[in-house]
Amino acid sequence: MQDKRCLFSNMKPRIFQRVLCAAIVVLLACSHFGVCAQNNSPVPLKIAVLAPLYLDSAFDGMNYKLGNTSIPRYFLNGLEFYNGVMMAIDSLQKEGVNAELWIYDTKAKGKTSESIAAEMGTMRFNLVIASFTSAQEQRVFSEFSFSNSIPLVSATYPNDAYVSGNPYFIMINSSLKTHIEAIYRYTQRNYPIGKYIFITRKGPLEDKIMQLFSDEGKKMSALNYKTLQLGDNFTAADIVAQLDSNRQNVVICGSLDEAFGTNLVKALDQTTSYQLVLIGMPTWDALRAVYKTENDKLEVVYSTPYRYDKSNKTVDAISQSYKLKFNGRPGYMFFKGFETMFNFTHLMNKYNPGMMQHLSDNSFEIANNFQFQPVKLDDKAATPDYIENKKLYFIHIFQGTIRAVY
Repeated sequence: MQDKRCLFSNMKPRIFQRVLCAAIVVLLACSHFGVCAQNNSPVPLKIAVLAPLYLDSAFDGMNYKLGNTSIPRYFLNGLEFYNGVMMAIDSLQKEGVNAELWIYDTKAKGKTSESIAAEMGTMRFNLVIASFTSAQEQRVFSEFSFSNSIPLVSATYPNDAYVSGNPYFIMINSSLKTHIEAIYRYTQRNYPIGKYIFITRKGPLEDKIMQLFSDEGKKMSALNYKTLQLGDNFTAADIVAQLDSNRQNVVICGSLDEAFGTNLVKALDQTTSYQLVLIGMPTWDALRAVYKTENDKLEVVYSTPYRYDKSNKTVDAISQSYKLKFNGRPGYMFFKGFETMFNFTHLMNKYNPGMMQHLSDNSFEIANNFQFQPVKLDDKAATPDYIENKKLYFIHIFQGTIRAVY
């Protein structure tokens, strides 16, 4: 089989550009990748992968046009996801899985989500795996999935995008509602004694988070917390006035805004006279300030459906293989691409056409123990609105140590 893959990594910019240029030329020349291995199934699985590759931004036809300029950061997530998908294909091929893989660039110029979905409609795919970047993309392809009765796995997008009425839509990255419910319960269970402060800012999404947090308190014994709304340019002094020096202070961030979250981490990192627990949002896995705290009285916690622990032998082995191939370290998006492709292709190969009834089979687990459950927005509905992974981990950063609590 001809080797047709892109080798993207955390390489130095010029090395990265040369590899990008040489490899994407192959991708531009191909409509799909055939990844076939002999097994007992004469008909290969047909799998589509949707990813934001931005190929037209890097190429004019077959000519690489970025020169020696730095690779734009918006390239990286899609390319890392693609890298993970292709490395998983290597493993699947060695295990005898018979499959054909088709790659669609969701950021191709002259293409829309609707036009790509129309192209896909002629292919009769068994499975679609996607790294979405917007609610609009997710809605369009969810409609395609439902119309064609094709399982669609949303591997990375952190919102259900108001998808409804589609029992074929599988969401790995849990909804905001699931995260807020888990954060409330986790806070109550692990920090039963303390002063609770819910810090937020003005905004419709913040209002939604605050309402979800309040609603959860109505289901169980409520936390006695104070709500503090701050402007975007707040300082540590605005928070210190609310802290208690005689007990543990549990601060809950009620905003997904990256700048607000960064400012909150930095402000509490300067507040060294108080025992502090800062509970953040699920987007904090990409917040650099979280991993750079120096206050030995500050514990930072956030929820995530993903944990790629180096102590996991499988994760370490994959990381070493990546390093040998690409001379770099894999990022989270690489692992998300690898794990999604490996797990769901195996499930489809094992159970097709009954995969949807076996989503929580963790026989092919790489790092994360997914727990998929049907979600009904209306309890009286006959079918689920979507399928969601409800398994969350809590990441703790304290005194330079990072650990996951399950």
